[in-house]
Amino acid sequence: MLTSTNPTPPSRRAGTARVGLALAGGGPLGAIYEIGALCALQEALPDVDFSDLSGYVGVSAGSFVAAALANGMTPRQLCAAFIENNARSEDLVQPSVFMRPAVGELARRVAALPGLTLQAAYRYAFKGDSLLSALERLGRALPTGVFSHAALEAQVRRLLTVPGRSNDFRRLGHRLVLVATDLDRGSSAPFGLPGWDHVPISQAVAASAALPGLFPPVEIDGRWYVDGALKKTLHATVLLDMGLDLVLCLNPLVPFDASHPARHRVLAGGEEVIPRLIDGGLPVVLSQTFRTLIHSRLELGMKGYDTSHPGTDVLLFEPDHRDPAMFLANTFGYSQRRRLAEHAYQRTRADLRSRRGLLQARLRGHGLALDNAVLDDTERTLLGHRSALRSRMARTLRRLDEVLDDLEQALPA
Repeated sequence: MLTSTNPTPPSRRAGTARVGLALAGGGPLGAIYEIGALCALQEALPDVDFSDLSGYVGVSAGSFVAAALANGMTPRQLCAAFIENNARSEDLVQPSVFMRPAVGELARRVAALPGLTLQAAYRYAFKGDSLLSALERLGRALPTGVFSHAALEAQVRRLLTVPGRSNDFRRLGHRLVLVATDLDRGSSAPFGLPGWDHVPISQAVAASAALPGLFPPVEIDGRWYVDGALKKTLHATVLLDMGLDLVLCLNPLVPFDASHPARHRVLAGGEEVIPRLIDGGLPVVLSQTFRTLIHSRLELGMKGYDTSHPGTDVLLFEPDHRDPAMFLANTFGYSQRRRLAEHAYQRTRADLRSRRGLLQARLRGHGLALDNAVLDDTERTLLGHRSALRSRMARTLRRLDEVLDDLEQALPA
């Protein structure tokens, strides 16, 4: 789904617009969505080179994608390395890097358990602490993360140290900012900006992606850092403050709208529909809660850009809120990654078609244009195959829906 803010600046010649890219997080699922969507955007916007933009900002999983793009990798190369696993050996990104147990963290916490137990017993017996307060002290023995970030950091370091790339922010030809959160201060850490650019990019990626509970905090220069999404969803302000002309934003995680199952069954070709989220149990409820919280912050930020940065046009791309495929996805299976990347690619193409009129007007002011021949090519795929809709009627209804959405967007404009 496409959202735009700010009026379009005066017309520019093609290729002169300063374009930036802001990528939000979302774990492996977020990276899969962003790679598929970026491949669709690269094809539809031939005058925009996503490996040669004026600036990049990444948060959490988006930091990995942003770091690769800023080092000259194209969206298609990222797809080959992360989705298809058929890139050159030094570029391959194995999904297992996200699931290595945090053995060191667990060992340290277990080693502290006897001492904590004695402290809790002493305070309960002699200091008058309640049993609950004494037991709370034992919570310090719980590990701060299940999976280790060491393998991910090593993988990114290997990816960025091949000839022609750099693991040093200061040696890049593009502005790259990867945002983490200082755990003790609760403040943003914009790795890549002056004063923060001495940190290796691979360490910044690990820190930005250290989601509490899944990954332990990352130590850098004696301080501890966790996921950058704790402060903001996108951190697009970093690029807006650079005075760019156009900022493209990708947000993979949106709350699911289960109130339109009948219409979406046609759009998705019969994919699973969830009539009531409560039927999915605790995991589904928690997922919806987390998505709703981070998306509400994103909406507030997007509304504020109109007044805070009126000279920059901002376009946000994200999944359809009615799309169950991105909400129910299991992102750790190889076959699932291919299917979800293809799905993100095709849904982004459909989104561009359904908002073609409005988007063309926005891009025209920057000397850019959509490639309509590419968008209207029904045989185009990301991975060489796609799930066919169940009937010709379903395909017709889907295309009609895109045209109606385009008219609905164009009429108010």
